[in-house]
Amino acid sequence: MNAPITFAIAGFGDRGSTYASMQKLFPDRMKVVAVADLNPNKVKKARELYNIPEENCFASAEEMFEKGRLADVCVVSTMDRQHVGHAIPALELGYHVLMEKPISPDIEKCREILEVSKKHPDQHIILCHVLRYTNFYNTLKDIIGSGKIGEVVSICANENVGYWHQAHSFVRGNWRNSDETSPMILQKSCHDMDILTWLVGKKCKSVSSVGGIHLFKKERAPEGSTDYCLGGCKIKDECIFDAEKIYLTGEKTGLMQGGNWISSVLSVENTVESTYEALRNGPYGRCVYHCDNNVVDHQQTNLLMEDGTTIQFTMCAFTEDCYRYFKAMGTMGEIEADMKSNVLRVRVFGKGEEVMDLKAMSADLKGHGGGDSGIVEDFLNMLIDGAEPTERTTTLEHSMESHYVALAAEESRLNGGKLVDLEEFRNRGI
Repeated sequence: MNAPITFAIAGFGDRGSTYASMQKLFPDRMKVVAVADLNPNKVKKARELYNIPEENCFASAEEMFEKGRLADVCVVSTMDRQHVGHAIPALELGYHVLMEKPISPDIEKCREILEVSKKHPDQHIILCHVLRYTNFYNTLKDIIGSGKIGEVVSICANENVGYWHQAHSFVRGNWRNSDETSPMILQKSCHDMDILTWLVGKKCKSVSSVGGIHLFKKERAPEGSTDYCLGGCKIKDECIFDAEKIYLTGEKTGLMQGGNWISSVLSVENTVESTYEALRNGPYGRCVYHCDNNVVDHQQTNLLMEDGTTIQFTMCAFTEDCYRYFKAMGTMGEIEADMKSNVLRVRVFGKGEEVMDLKAMSADLKGHGGGDSGIVEDFLNMLIDGAEPTERTTTLEHSMESHYVALAAEESRLNGGKLVDLEEFRNRGI
């Protein structure tokens, strides 16, 4: 295909706008030419940012699809339970598809889109498991694959969600309730189920998982708290989850202190005035103890691989920062690393420690450690240069395994940590 590759964005929220923004990095290789979103202010913003023709601006993905194929690629970045319903018509119209994770919380819907994709073999559909495209995890993959630490016997990994990120996305925000979206182990951590099984190159035999909501529930609400943080709450000053602190005044994330990512979700204008208005009248101003959330604030998942090796994964809200930690223990050595420092420490037994500072090896570690730009660049290479999918390419077939593991983990959690056999789970209902 000839450059620039044209993009239509179905869902101009945080993720859709992120993929669209890659036009700034690859101005000669991609161009955003159409947008659809339920929020007319977001559509207006996209139109102004990318000079999109008025006739290519739509109030919904369905409305956009009625106009036929408007671009080479459709980015499906709507809500979780809409992904399959939007990806299928995009494929049928002839689009290549870049689809935000997860595929679906419904395993039958995952299988449905997989079968539809097989009918369109000349069209690429890639799931946005962006961690595979980071320098961090590719370096880990190379070290493990080299045999430098011998056979990997066990892995410990943490997803430190961050107290403010949990409050924003999974208590007040769009992914707070699995009945409307997905269980958190799928929505937040299918990334991790994918990357951990990819790193070791093994299939999972069985899964067990435990966890729940420890803090963010009505019975834990302090005396004097109110439904809204700006509604006369008597403990507002000392509450670390106070919405005004998180979105406006807090040193780490507040708009007044230079932060703008999470406040940008509250309003298109992303000003102090518009943020205050959103906190007074919208869901992000609610007290974290008085929301309709049902997803976990902590969960621990254990994977037994087919060769008897193990992976232990912990996801927890109660951390200062939002980053991932990784430790692999092999028969000849170990690796310890985290995405906050972007430093890897390799210790071959009896030979001391090798320190690898990945920040010094990369000019840009923003956007999932460079994964956001990495997946778009790989996708463009496939379309423009005819590059073949590589081992790290997150095709639907590859991504199904992460969904089986995550959904089996949630089934285990809901059943008190009961062991779930993955072979039986994969074949259930077939």
